[in-house]
Amino acid sequence: MTEAVTDSSGPYDVLWLDNGVLRLGIVPALGGRLLSLVHDGAELLWRNPALLDDRLRPAGGHRPERTSGPMANWRNYGGDKTWPAPQGWTSDAEWAGPPDPVLDSGPYRADVRTGPGFAAAALTSEHDPRTGLRLRREIRLEAGSDAYGLRLTAVNETAEPVRWALWNVAQYPGGGTVRVEVGPGFGEPVELAVGTAAPAWTRPGPGTVEVPAQDVVGKLGFPGSTGRLTYTRAGHRLTMDWDVHEGAAYPDGGSRAEVWMEHPLDRPLDHLGGLNPPDRIVECEALGPWEPIAPGGSTSLAVRVGATRTETEKA
Repeated sequence: MTEAVTDSSGPYDVLWLDNGVLRLGIVPALGGRLLSLVHDGAELLWRNPALLDDRLRPAGGHRPERTSGPMANWRNYGGDKTWPAPQGWTSDAEWAGPPDPVLDSGPYRADVRTGPGFAAAALTSEHDPRTGLRLRREIRLEAGSDAYGLRLTAVNETAEPVRWALWNVAQYPGGGTVRVEVGPGFGEPVELAVGTAAPAWTRPGPGTVEVPAQDVVGKLGFPGSTGRLTYTRAGHRLTMDWDVHEGAAYPDGGSRAEVWMEHPLDRPLDHLGGLNPPDRIVECEALGPWEPIAPGGSTSLAVRVGATRTETEKA
């Protein structure tokens, strides 16, 4: 049995999708985020305990509100969210967030559907005048499945063409290992948004790049990604799958996947807008093609995220 339950007891609604294998907690009011992913009794997403409790309610007197300005102002709730790419602060062709008052910290409308063997939540943002976009995230959970599906859509609601890529960002607790599958003709990862250093990586096989746990603040982009990425930590493995389009343009030097790592520092990073990492966090990121979107048109990206216990897998 798969069920959808809305908890309206707090300052905003929390949606719970549960199929007995996975339990997903979604907060539409906080940028349409998926903020809890429980598998086999373990929480697999990173969530900021200074801001939210286990019921996904504000903690410690925190009051959610729209936020903008430099990175120092960002309230990093954690979880899984969708942004437009490329990110940057030098032109209108780049998304100058987070923070962001609409797509990141604004409320999303929620539409919940259930049917034979599934439950789904469709989360729709307000129109963002900076990018011209309205984002939609559909999270779907099938009966008995150890995976959930994401269907991401960006709609151009302006009278002019715009050019953006969909960028899905999932934050997990640090201390694990990321593996990115790569195809033939592999080129070295692209170093992006280096805070203290770009993450070190190895290539254990012709089709795999491995990024081990390490204390750095920085990102790698993977132009050669085949659309599969895994994160293994504390006996659990998360596998992220999405379609890539050969020959299509991608942002950030052609990156189809990205991995960001951070850890607490003695002082904020001034060159990254005052970013002050709250914890050891690993971001696993899937990107769609960077393509023109006509007025009224859209671009979409489908992502599947599965959870397994590594002890049950064969070597």
